[in-house]
This record gives sequence, structure tokens and C-alpha cells, in this order.
Amino acid sequence: MLSVTAVIAGSYHRARISFRVPSADGQLAPRRSSGRTAVSDVTASSGSSDPGTVVERVETLSCDAAWRNYYFLKVTTADGVVGWAEYDEGFASPGLTTAIEALAPLVIGRSVFDHEPTYQYLFARTRQAASGIIGEAIGAVENALLDAKARTLGVPCYDLLGGKVRDRIRVYWSHCGTWRINLGHIYGNRITDLDGVRALGAEVASKGFTALKTNIFRQTPDGLRGWLPGFGTPFAPELNVSRQLIDEIRATLQAFRDGAGDSMDLLLDLNFNARTEGYARIVRELADFGMFWIEIDSDHPDAMAHIRSNAGCTISGGESLFGVRELYPYLQAGSFDVPIIDGIWNGFWQSSKMAAMADGMGHSVAPHNFYGHLATMMNAHWAAATPNIIVMETDIDRIAWDDEIVTVAPDYVDGHLVLGDEPGWGTEPVEEVLAAHPPRLSGLRDRRPPAGDD
Repeated sequence: MLSVTAVIAGSYHRARISFRVPSADGQLAPRRSSGRTAVSDVTASSGSSDPGTVVERVETLSCDAAWRNYYFLKVTTADGVVGWAEYDEGFASPGLTTAIEALAPLVIGRSVFDHEPTYQYLFARTRQAASGIIGEAIGAVENALLDAKARTLGVPCYDLLGGKVRDRIRVYWSHCGTWRINLGHIYGNRITDLDGVRALGAEVASKGFTALKTNIFRQTPDGLRGWLPGFGTPFAPELNVSRQLIDEIRATLQAFRDGAGDSMDLLLDLNFNARTEGYARIVRELADFGMFWIEIDSDHPDAMAHIRSNAGCTISGGESLFGVRELYPYLQAGSFDVPIIDGIWNGFWQSSKMAAMADGMGHSVAPHNFYGHLATMMNAHWAAATPNIIVMETDIDRIAWDDEIVTVAPDYVDGHLVLGDEPGWGTEPVEEVLAAHPPRLSGLRDRRPPAGDD
């Protein structure tokens, strides 16, 4: 009988859980020691015949990332192999760390080779609430198991995902202008007007990038500010689209076009910031810009299909969907041209299923990626192995210590991310650096500078 101990090391507390792994032909009630995380029962054992691949420890770590925190899941096998995953609790996902900790006892004792059985088991145990925070927690577990499995085999994760079909992934500079407008006190190079937007467009082109994505900005007495009523900043639940708003969107896009030149692909993310008629009006009004895509989020597949049917450009969306179950109705309705898949939320094995389904229905897909460097490398491995990838999101504006947090930072050449052949995700957090930047924030964050900051 194998006895294992799980250590869940959060940034705000530490809990120790000890129990016996059930044998193949029976079950054992859990044996708990001190710690606040409750363990109910464990009903599935590892299918692997190698006890060295069994998960012994599950830990959560986080560090300061200026306006948010970065979050990491670490699993360690009996042989001492470590697998990592980045997840995100800092924006719209409060309680995710707690959810991961609640699932941890169900992961202990399972082989990292059995990531699909583990996913199915965790899904079954949480079926009545398997999307949202629970879905993100299961996705984080899957991603950490993939890393540990790949490192056990000594291969890159893209080999586990089918083998790479490309060495370089075209990227677009995401949140272009957004961080410098809303968070200039953190990122520097604060932008307050359209002249700054033009200069940024020129900078993007000069650095070799061929595509950029921006958001909605409005002119205020204090300069440009982001406009995200779908996320409560400002609080405007009607989500109406005015003539002035459209004019301001056009002005931003024209400034980027003037600065970056005609060869730059422009992408616009509207998020959840309008309703059906507002989205439809915006895409009609922007038809002359030759947009690479306009990105829209909606909870209604048929509404999205209506918007797309009247659009003069490519429509993308779906970044908040979980699994093939939630993506399928959108594909069936013809809701968008390019589904966006969040592998940090879903887990990249599940994301490959989603991409394959989209491929079978004639769609390219794109990763959703606005996190830290580990997440970028995770997305890059998936993009390298996914045939129907069109382009990959990445944030180029970074905080000062981003490159120090991981062992290998993303390498961009001529608007592409170039992958190496290191095992696993190709990088991992440096725990000493995480400790040097302890998390300062908790709870929900927004993207506006605090009052008085400039």
C-alpha cells in the first residue's frame, strides 16, 4: 500500500493533507492530518504501472505582477519530476486557488501519464459545476500533468500534443496601447492622446511585428482611458453604443494605421462591451478599415451568427468557452470565423479536441493568452502542434521582472515566437524570484490606475 503526502502551499496559507492511495481493487477512507482543506474520498487509482510517475505533492504559488498577481501550479512525482502550469486568478476568477486546492486530494496518487483519465475523473466529480472556476482548476491540473509527463519522457510538450507542425508561430502584439493608456504608471511610456497611439504603431512596425490588437478607448479630460462597461469599468449595464463611441474607435484605429503603415494587420477586441445591435453597428461602421478580425464575446450563439452575417470582416470569439460541449453550439450556429481557445482555462489536451472539432468544420483557431511568460510558452507549444492555428496572442509590454520569473523567456523574431526543444513547456518559474516578489494584491482587479496615479 502506497502512502503519500500532499502539500498545498499557497501564498496566503499552507495546508498539509495525508492519506492512503486506494489499491486497484478497493477503496480506502482518507486519513487527514491538520489543515483546512477537506478531503472526502478518493475513488480512482493511477492506471500507470510505474509508481515513480505518481503525483506526491501539489502546490500553488503566486507572485506580484504589479496590477495583478501571477499564479502557478506545481506538481511533483514520486521520482521528483516537477510539472508546472500557470493559471490566472487575478482577473475575474476569484477563488481559483481554493478550487485547485479542493481538487488536489483527487490528484494525489494518480500518474502524470494519466492526464486524460484524471481530467475525466475530476470532471465527473464536479459535473454540476464543471465550467467557470472549477473548469479553470481542472485545466490547470491537466497542464501541470502534461508538463510533468513530458519532463519524465524528456520531450517538449508539443510532442505530447501530436508533434510540432511549425517551429515559429506568428504572433500579434496584444493590448497594444491598452497597458500604456490604462496602466502607464506601471508599464511606462504613458499614452494620453492619439499622437502617442501613432507613435506606438510605428514602434510595433519597427520591432518587426506584423499584427497588433487594441481595445476601446475614449477621450477624457485626463487623456485617453479604456472603456470596458462589460467588466464594470465604467458601470454602464445598458452597454449602449453611441455615435461618439464609434467615432473614437475609428480615430484610434486610424492613428494605429497612420503609425504602423498599410501592411500592419489590425485587430480590435470588443470583449463583452456591447449588445447584439451595438456589435453589429460597430462592425458595419469599421468595414472600410480592412480589419484582420474583430473579436466579440457573447453568451448567445445565434446573436453572434447574426452579427457575423452582417459583418464586412472576420469575426473571432469564444475565449471564455469551456470544452467541446460549449464550443460546439457556436460552431453549429456559424457564430464566428475564428474560434479563440483559452488553453490556460481548458487545459491544452482539451484545447486540442476543441481545435480538431473546429478544423473539421473548416475553421482556423487562435490561442487566448494575456498572462505571464510561462503561459505564453504553454500556448506556443500548443500552437506549434495545432495544424489550424492562424495567429497567436501575446503581450509585448511587460513588467520589469517578467523575464526574471522564468528560466527561459519567449523569443520573438520578425513577429514570430521561435520555439526551442527544451523538455516540458520549455521554461519554468524560478522560485527564488517568486519569493523576492511576494503577491501584494488579492481579490478582483481592474485595469484603471488608482486615483492620483499618472
